[in-house]
Amino acid sequence: MAGWFFTFEGIDGSGKTTASRRVARALGEQHEVMWTKEPTDTWLGEAVDRAVAEERAAATTAFLFLADRVEHTEQIRGWLSGGRVVLCDRYMDSTIAYQAAGLEHVDDPLRWLRDLHRPFCVTPDLTFLFVLSPDEALSRISDRALSPFEQSGFLADVQENYRRLAWEEDRFVTLDATLPPEVLCRQCREKIGEKMAASSRRF
Repeated sequence: MAGWFFTFEGIDGSGKTTASRRVARALGEQHEVMWTKEPTDTWLGEAVDRAVAEERAAATTAFLFLADRVEHTEQIRGWLSGGRVVLCDRYMDSTIAYQAAGLEHVDDPLRWLRDLHRPFCVTPDLTFLFVLSPDEALSRISDRALSPFEQSGFLADVQENYRRLAWEEDRFVTLDATLPPEVLCRQCREKIGEKMAASSRRF
């Protein structure tokens, strides 16, 4: 595709949303940028939020995430075909990392979830993984109501799943999320610039 696709991942409170928005604004000075997120603001995204709030089975929630993502990916493909730079706050790796931490009766849930996504999703050009301790992440978001996912032990399992994904796929850029937001933003922009410069794709 003509455009570029960059995703931002990490446990709740890692700062990925703040960073992705800052990077989008900075890149928007030179490129046509689309910032988006998951779950989406559609009725499918609302169904995902409801499933999370009601603590539905991990498999049920995973399939709802995938349904939302299939529709969202059609939008993303359109933006990419038009030569845009697309930045997404959470994408398929979030579902893989989070739902695998709660799946039972599935051998190698990371692999199962990854295989489930492959026919439908666009592989990001780079995925930025924001890493910090679950306790610190939770302290950052202590002023709001927490979802059932936002517990230290569970987030530790999620982060371990993210680390495994990052170890297995070289599109990941692992970042120290304890660094100041402006430093993280700069690091993301530098990696994006290097990726673009190394490719023959042009806008």
